[in-house]
Amino acid sequence: MSRVNDTIVALATAQGISAIAVVRLSGKESIPIVQKMFKGKNLSEVPGHTVHFGLLHDDDQPIDEVLVSVFREPNSFTKEDSVEISCHGSPLIVKKIILTLTKNGARLASPGEFTKRAFLNGRFDLAQAEAVADIINAETDNGRQAALNQMRGGFSHEIMHLREELIHFASLIELELDFAEEDVEFAKRDELKKLILKIQSVIRSLMNSFDQGNVIKNGVPTVIAGKPNVGKSTLLNALLNEEKAIVSDIPGTTRDVIEDEMTLGGIVFRFMDTAGLRETRDVVEAIGVERTKENLRKASLILYLFDLTDTSLSEIEKEETDIKKLNIPYIKVGNKKDRADQSLMRVLNEKGFILISASTQENIPALKEKILAHFHINQVKQGDVLVTNIRHYQCLKQTHEALDRVLDGIDKKTTGDFLAMDIRQALHYLGEITGAITTEDLLENIFSKFCIGK
Repeated sequence: MSRVNDTIVALATAQGISAIAVVRLSGKESIPIVQKMFKGKNLSEVPGHTVHFGLLHDDDQPIDEVLVSVFREPNSFTKEDSVEISCHGSPLIVKKIILTLTKNGARLASPGEFTKRAFLNGRFDLAQAEAVADIINAETDNGRQAALNQMRGGFSHEIMHLREELIHFASLIELELDFAEEDVEFAKRDELKKLILKIQSVIRSLMNSFDQGNVIKNGVPTVIAGKPNVGKSTLLNALLNEEKAIVSDIPGTTRDVIEDEMTLGGIVFRFMDTAGLRETRDVVEAIGVERTKENLRKASLILYLFDLTDTSLSEIEKEETDIKKLNIPYIKVGNKKDRADQSLMRVLNEKGFILISASTQENIPALKEKILAHFHINQVKQGDVLVTNIRHYQCLKQTHEALDRVLDGIDKKTTGDFLAMDIRQALHYLGEITGAITTEDLLENIFSKFCIGK
């Protein structure tokens, strides 16, 4: 509890040299601690949401001319007294300011501690707090809008509404337990069943949105795979439109995973050029091949590349059989079409292959369209509710399963105490999403992933 009452300090802007940097404090001693160093207005007397120019000192040694922004509780991000110091962006100045603040009574904040305090002080619920990190890390406009919708409470309102409806029936069933000897039924079973089916319908809709939400938030790991020397590195360079990977005619040139990201249609794709799939006695290349297989198992999409000048139809069909066993979406790509046999290309065209020339970039736009066709992402609009967090998805899944047990109990005319137990379980999992029910381990796991200063 003493740590919760500490005054914390951290750099809120990115590390490194910049025009300005912002150091933030939060806690009941924020204003007095800064006042010890500040020569300008008396900060203890100024109103909240005001900015003041002055000079920071360490004892009699001047540090920097700064702007100090004062926020008084509860009208701050953390709902505590807070101060933000805007200084020149020299790492040396920032370090000196933070060291002097800690000398005067502040302590260094842990990752996510400002947002954690905002949650603990009722600024927003846990789902909204997690959205803060998603906004910071958003790489596309869709990702930013989805996180903003969650931070503004769209997802939380859905969950709280479901929970309130379920709490009403839970209380009636709990009341029945107090009158067990009277054999009364306060919670009508047919009405309870109707409510649970309605709640499950909403939960399924939210769970179904996870595929889209996960793609928007985390992007699509896409592996470029195939035998050695089929043009995987050339294809990576063509997709990225830069010389990212080394290209040579020597089989086995790529021995490790080379990756980079690009945005297509509002989705971040992480393309991975991998070592060619073949049996090899070269120890280093064998490690690369094993890493290729590992990345294939983790991929959300595979671009499987064939050399049209050096592969027969039967060989292509055999390789496709192997790739199908992974049970991962894949696109069949024939490379070097500028030098390929026309009859083979006609057959492969009919079999749904995309035929390209990575070296001349012929048909690369068509390949990009084919890649996007695997992920139907609509533009995220204000108010859209999407599940983007695996923790939320798992809680929804567990809620749905608990409600399945309630329905089964109703059909089997199970006694109220067992129904109440499963309803309490459903309420527990819904409560974990918004933080109505938390543990210290859960909070530590969530906020430890935030950047320091947020």
